[in-house]
Amino acid sequence: MFKFLHAADVHLDSPLVGLEQRADAPAQILRAATRRALENMIQLAIDEQVAFVLLAGDLYDGDWKDYNTGIFLVRQMVRLNEQGIQVLMVSGNHDAANQMTRSLHLPDNVHHFPPGRAGTRVLDDLGVAVHGRSFATKAVTEDLAAGYPAAIAGCFNVGLLHTSLDGREGHAEYAPCSLDGLRAKHYQYWALGHVHAREIVARDPWIVFPGNTQGRHVRETGPKGCTLVSVEDLEVRDVREARLDVLCWSHCAVDVSGAATAEAALERVARRLREQADAAGVRLLAARVVLRGATAAHGALKGNPDRWAEELRALVLDRVGEAAWLEKIAFCTAPESSIDLGPLGGLLVEQEDDGALVAELAKELTALRAKLPAELLEPPDPIDPTDPKTIEEALRDARGLLLGRLGGAP
Repeated sequence: MFKFLHAADVHLDSPLVGLEQRADAPAQILRAATRRALENMIQLAIDEQVAFVLLAGDLYDGDWKDYNTGIFLVRQMVRLNEQGIQVLMVSGNHDAANQMTRSLHLPDNVHHFPPGRAGTRVLDDLGVAVHGRSFATKAVTEDLAAGYPAAIAGCFNVGLLHTSLDGREGHAEYAPCSLDGLRAKHYQYWALGHVHAREIVARDPWIVFPGNTQGRHVRETGPKGCTLVSVEDLEVRDVREARLDVLCWSHCAVDVSGAATAEAALERVARRLREQADAAGVRLLAARVVLRGATAAHGALKGNPDRWAEELRALVLDRVGEAAWLEKIAFCTAPESSIDLGPLGGLLVEQEDDGALVAELAKELTALRAKLPAELLEPPDPIDPTDPKTIEEALRDARGLLLGRLGGAP
């Protein structure tokens, strides 16, 4: 019996665009988050005494700004080498061959599958055959899996692949392939990368996206980490998720309906954030907070949102301490009693056919997006035309702001 670790999308030293400029942002934690997550992965591999580690692409976020990124990685690979743990890796769209102009010699325990054609690495002492192929360019649109070799009889066969599979929301369609195509190779395990949300796609054979090791912005919420796999007699016996992240992103939507005052509404939010911070454990909770519901405090909240946002930050600091950081606060409340808004009323009340409105806005935003400079499109705050959730959130913010103004907020 042996174990291996499957990880992907480390995005080492990925910049968290725009956040470090915030005066209240925990800059040191944000800046080092991807490194700390990788260190946690290395320690986990050592503690679990895994036989090998699989890295399924996007180890880097792109070309390094300097060699410090490479030196850090080499040090981590040396730690594994000292424990006799092998590393097998492919490059994805972010660290494709044409994306990287710098490189450093890696320890002998690391095998990087080159682009061009699929190759196989046999670990004779384990009876394992790992098949893989790296991206040569960022935009790979061909089915790389189709060129992977057939399974080697008598071995535990693993396919290491960076792919969008048959498509996943929010992810570019790179190296697309089908479940039937993967199954046709008769491997026992497919170690996939590219999709940042953990997903067990299939169990016969096992086809797994482990998700990224550390959420990089507020659209990458929840636990992040890697997958540990136990193998016995050429069969997968156990698959389990292991957390690696040091910072947990969260959407914190709080219903403040019926709150008599702004202070009472903020108390509800503080209690909810205390719960989320407790669930995050030792990790910093980075939360985007949205207040919703009909409340007598609507006029006050919408009339002076900056004041109440700072009041909430102070309250959370008192109740939760440094365990939580509020990335953004949005007041999307409504008045308790109806307001005569005349012909504007129908535009400001959420309708059942919002889906059609979102679709129409997506078309307009796609055209606008093409005209914007690249730096404005970086996370965490762009409205992504391919993601209805971000458009719906913007609509709610706009409705809440207009209702507050038209409602005669003090």
